[in-house]
Amino acid sequence: MNLPRLRAEFPALVATGPEESIAYLDSACMSLVPRPVLAAMEEYYTRFPGCAGRSRHRFSTAAGERVEAARSAFGRWFGLGDAGPVVFLRNATEAINLVARGYPWRRGDRVLVSDQEHNSNLVVWQRLASERRLRLHSFALSDDGGFDLDRFAAEVDRHRPRLISLFHTSNLDGRSLPVRAIGEIAHDRGAETLFDGCQAAPHEAVDLKRIGADYYAVSAHKMLGPTGVGLLLSAPGALDRIAPLNLGGETVEWTTQERHQLRPPPYRFEAGLQNYAGIIGAHAGLRFLERAGLDRIRSHQAGLNAIATRALADDPRISILGPSAPQDRPSILGFTLDGVDPHDAAVFLDEGYRVLVRSGQHCVHSWYARRGLTGSVRASFYLYNTAAEVRRFVRGVRELLDRIPARAVPPPVRASGRRSGRSPGPGRRADPS
Repeated sequence: MNLPRLRAEFPALVATGPEESIAYLDSACMSLVPRPVLAAMEEYYTRFPGCAGRSRHRFSTAAGERVEAARSAFGRWFGLGDAGPVVFLRNATEAINLVARGYPWRRGDRVLVSDQEHNSNLVVWQRLASERRLRLHSFALSDDGGFDLDRFAAEVDRHRPRLISLFHTSNLDGRSLPVRAIGEIAHDRGAETLFDGCQAAPHEAVDLKRIGADYYAVSAHKMLGPTGVGLLLSAPGALDRIAPLNLGGETVEWTTQERHQLRPPPYRFEAGLQNYAGIIGAHAGLRFLERAGLDRIRSHQAGLNAIATRALADDPRISILGPSAPQDRPSILGFTLDGVDPHDAAVFLDEGYRVLVRSGQHCVHSWYARRGLTGSVRASFYLYNTAAEVRRFVRGVRELLDRIPARAVPPPVRASGRRSGRSPGPGRRADPS
């Protein structure tokens, strides 16, 4: 599949008037949806709008077949095989919460996270530390994107966690962790692993058997699929240890007035009527990614990131977050602008250049708080973006800096390992992320 020709498959990118088409550089938040995904969802509602698995008529049978086909496809995609344990949920946040709240904890058990986790992989552990007397520990990541495995092993030896829960790829600066080596260190010391795979799965092949992940959380809305569909994948047998968050229809084999028998995983975790159209649409998104090719996508977005990085890296008012080399953060370019509020930058790029980027604290508030930063700007690249869009983005950033005078004395804050980070200025808006 030719990537430049794919743009026509994304209705949101089709220009409808004399203005330039939208340059959508916010795929790390949510990817756009191609026509085959929309068609698959419409097909469900127009041809077989039934409850999967609940009735014996043709609508129900067709819906059930499509849902199980999606489950098998995701199992194969993540290296687990057709019968791999794949739970359909609302999003990766629910998947992380399912593991966190359903795990067979003992008083005093310990959980280890990094200091750069998305709130979805931090807040639930803070709550459980209070409710169930777990002990939550975190370790600091290097600002330049490096990862010291020896130091990590020492942290594991020091805290003796029962579960290590980390991102695979950061939504803040695009770095990826050496998850296979992390898993080996964890398992050698008797710990299990949970990885937030939201930013990795849309861009690279993830073989869960090879990396040895016990639990892996994914959101379909970052993989060309619709909103409202997430997945929890696991090693064989790992879900047997997890108690369901919700119980009710479809989770039980039988009930009496006094007792019930749960169905085996993954069905015991899928209570109530499911988002059948969304699951079918997510499968269509997966097929689209398969045709496009993950290696081609990764190479394409790394090339786009390199264009932007080369154009902006030498500006003294721009501080790039994370690794300096774009190939080490191919899908994301995060940065601060000296003297410019990140939200103002995003509005300027949208209104002046029709370039859509993310601004704020990217649901990693704790990282910014420790560094005294109010937020940053994040441009994220995907298969439908073009070099022309990236150059338009660069022109917008440069014009914005030309319009706003530099401050005489930058604050003594480090935002990255490449140069001293400049605060993006006093925040004038609350950050909802």
